[in-house]
Amino acid sequence: MVARADHLRLDVRLTPRAARDLLEGETRLSDGRRVLLARVRAVPEKGAANDALLALIAKSLGVGRSRVLLVGGATSRLKSVRVEGDPAPLAAGLAAFRKIRSPKKETA
Repeated sequence: MVARADHLRLDVRLTPRAARDLLEGETRLSDGRRVLLARVRAVPEKGAANDALLALIAKSLGVGRSRVLLVGGATSRLKSVRVEGDPAPLAAGLAAFRKIRSPKKETA
């Protein structure tokens, strides 16, 4: 998450075709970056999963859908999302989702 004067930028790892739309929390990738984990029911065709992600973030933060933009990663699981507005209340709105989750350990 990067806060600027007029917006907040989020790095998100998206899982499409999930059982429900959900922001799961924050995790660290193998390269050390922190990302917000998100799941959406939509399929990754014609931008449907991206649209569902943007709508989920807007609803979770209590902002209008038009204030949430995809700025990177349109065809990747890793997305960069920009949320327009005062970053302080936006970051406070994300606090409930920022609990860091440990990566799942694979069993042999």
